[in-house]
Order: sequence, then C-alpha cells, then structure tokens
Amino acid sequence: MISQFMIYSRFRHRAYLLTMLTSIGLLMLSTTLQAEPPAPVLPYQSLHETQGTVTCASSLCHGAIKTWKESNVLQNEYITWSRTDKHAKAYNKLLNAKSQQIAKKLGLKQPAHEAKICLDCHAHNVPEDRRGDRFKLADGVTCEGCHGPAEKWLVTHIERDASHAKNKSAGLYPTSDAAPRAKLCLSCHFGNKDKLVTHRMMAAGHPRMSFELDTFTEIAPKHFVVDKDYAARKQVWDELKTWAIGQALVVSETMDILLDEKRGRDGLFPELILFDCHACHHPMSENRWKPKNAFGASISPGLVRLNDGNLIMLRAVAFAIEPAQGEAIAEQIRKLHRAIAGDGDVQTEALALKKMANDLVTVIAHKPLNTATIRSAALRLIDDGLDGYYDDYAAAEQAVMAISSVGSFLNKQSGIRNVAAFNQNLRKLNDALASDERYKPAEFAARLRELRTSFATIPASISAPDPK
Repeated sequence: MISQFMIYSRFRHRAYLLTMLTSIGLLMLSTTLQAEPPAPVLPYQSLHETQGTVTCASSLCHGAIKTWKESNVLQNEYITWSRTDKHAKAYNKLLNAKSQQIAKKLGLKQPAHEAKICLDCHAHNVPEDRRGDRFKLADGVTCEGCHGPAEKWLVTHIERDASHAKNKSAGLYPTSDAAPRAKLCLSCHFGNKDKLVTHRMMAAGHPRMSFELDTFTEIAPKHFVVDKDYAARKQVWDELKTWAIGQALVVSETMDILLDEKRGRDGLFPELILFDCHACHHPMSENRWKPKNAFGASISPGLVRLNDGNLIMLRAVAFAIEPAQGEAIAEQIRKLHRAIAGDGDVQTEALALKKMANDLVTVIAHKPLNTATIRSAALRLIDDGLDGYYDDYAAAEQAVMAISSVGSFLNKQSGIRNVAAFNQNLRKLNDALASDERYKPAEFAARLRELRTSFATIPASISAPDPK
C-alpha cells in the first residue's frame, strides 16, 4: 500500500491542501441500467424547518469529546465540525476587511455578512419562516446545511427501528450518495442557477473558484468511518466514481448556467465566469491562439472560448466507458463550441450535452470499468497534455487531480513498480500549478512526459476488485 502524501496546490488568493493518492474504484458500461430515483431536494431548497446546530451538539448525541466504542457512529461529529471544518468558519469570513471591501466594490446595499449573495454560500441561509428557535445564521455552513433541515428526522433518526432509508424519506439529505453529494457541493463550490460566484464578484476580489469532488471529499475533516457497519447501511462509493460523477455534473450545471437567462448573461455580455479566464487575462503581445485544441481545429482567433477543462475530463470518462460514447460526447462538445462562436444554436447543443452528461452519471453510478480501461483513461489525460491541450490552467488543474486518483488505484493493484518515482513526478507536476498567473504550458507538458513513463510500465491485465 502506498503511503499518502500531501501536495500544496496554490490557487489564486489561497491554497488548498490536496491529498493526491487515495483509494480508487472502477466503472464500466453495461446494457442494462437501474432506474434512478427522483433527485433529492437540496438542503437550502427544503421546505422543512432548520432546527439549529445546537440540537446536534449534546454530548449524548454528536457532541462527545471522544468517540463511543459501542456506537455505530463516532458521536463526536459536532466537535470535528466546530473545531476543524472550514464550513463552520464560513460566516466569519464575511466579517473580515476583504469581504467588506468586496461588498462595497460590488455596490451592495448591505455589508457582506448581511448580503444574500454572500450568505447563500457562507451560511445555511434559509428563509426566515424556516428557521427554528435555535437557528443561528452565524453558525455558517452547518450540519443541516449539508444533511438537510432536521424538522422531520431529528427525533426519528435515533429511534430503535431507525434506518438510513427512513431518515432519507423524512428529509435527511443523502450526502453518502455520490451524485447528490456532487450536486450539493457544486451548488457553492462551483455554482448553479440559484447562486454563483460571478465575474463581477471575482473582479471585486473574490477568490477564483476551483473544485473537484473527489479531492475535496478527501481533504475534508472526516466525521465518519467507512467500515462494515457503514457499508451495511449505506452504499460505499469509490473515489474514481466520485471523481467521474463530479465531472459529469459540473458539465451539466455549466450547461444550465450557460442557458439561464439570468445567470448566463451579465447585461450585454455573457457571464464571463463560464469562459477561459486567461483567454483575456494576458498581455496583448502574448499570442496564445493555436490552430488546434483538445476538440479539433480552433474556430478562429480572437474568440473568447468556453472554459472546457471539465469538458476534457468528461470526454476522458466517456472514452473509458466506451470509445464510441466518448467520441459522441467529443463531437457534441465541438458542436457547442461552434454554436457559441455563431455557427449553430447554443440552446440546442447545450441541452444535448447536458443530457449526455446526466446519462453518463447513471452509467457511472452502476457499472465498473476494468483496470486496463482505467489505465487507458489515465494515458489519454496525459497524452492530451503532451498534445498541448492544457494551455488553460483550469484544464491542467483538473488533470492533475484526475491522474493522481487513477494512479492511486493502479498502485493499490500493484501496478506501479516504482512508486517513489511516480510520487516525485506527480509532485513536480503539481508544482507547475503553483500560480495560475505564472503557469507555463510547456513546463507542465515536460513534467507530464516524465510522469508518463510510470504509466507506460503498468501491465494492462491487473485484476480489479469487485465493485461495491
């Protein structure tokens, strides 16, 4: 087993600690798929009343200092959240000078800690009539902000015949399920039609949003243990499925925002957060246009191009499932790029891509891939970079997180013979992302080339574990 190592990936204005090599599972297309249940209501959209974090904080509930040996849950979840989870400090961020300056630059009528566009992600900002007596907005992103308002399940979830299925039917949000968790996390860490870090907000000083579901799931403080009891009550999702589902749903959400009459536009212009930042943010003397990109011939110089980092990842996922499906998605992405450039109908092409992405979520959720296919997907991600398709920082950023996850799985199957060299090359690759403003595609590609040798020696016939 490879020992985990920590990498610091420096993003604009802040750093995120990445735990790169974590366990990975598998997926594969099959001819039959199970019917998907209706999507659960996101916690902030629930009509149930939020009871307040203090209702979970008793030492006899989830506020114990030490874990309970005889309990099937740790019982110290509140302590973990309040002491080590950044979600608990999210509201306090709005009180600092930088947040107040952002609010003033945006011309908000209220300070940041009172403005809805700030509170929607820095707190569990439910309407006044859905706040119980013990609700406190200053608690930040609370237990109920992720697990759903507890009005209907607070008492019943501790009854003798309680079950996870019953709790979900009473309004507990299924954070243990990959797709609902992706929708929830993305609602703030990426955005949706209800809330979004816009280009104006970034221009006022808000940090650039950067998110990948598997990596951020891994680095979050753990308040649960995946053991036999957990597996008996809930589905266990491997990290590769989490990554793949996250990528597909980012694309789906992007299409929704792109088409939304309110979110997709900013006055005369489209919402620029959807497009590649560095297509504009570079010196005029620096010509970055290339005749070919990841999806074929570039349409024309001078066009502001849709940020397609996640689209590149989606293509890799689709090809891993079935090459024909991957090519179909790639062709649909090409159609969308052409439509945005004026050759076609954006709504038609965006809706078609959204459907493909959502259909892929269903496939990923139920079917495994064999190890050889995973290795092939990793090589595709690397070779895309060697072909010059990671000129955009965002695409390179997503590729590093994806490659590290795939590498972890392959190593656990004894597929990486020189783990030390692989780790060193991966660290070097991540170092090339130290600054989005000083990112050099040629340097990144050179380090990718070094890393590829680790994958080239991996056998294609590693036996995969049974999917869970």
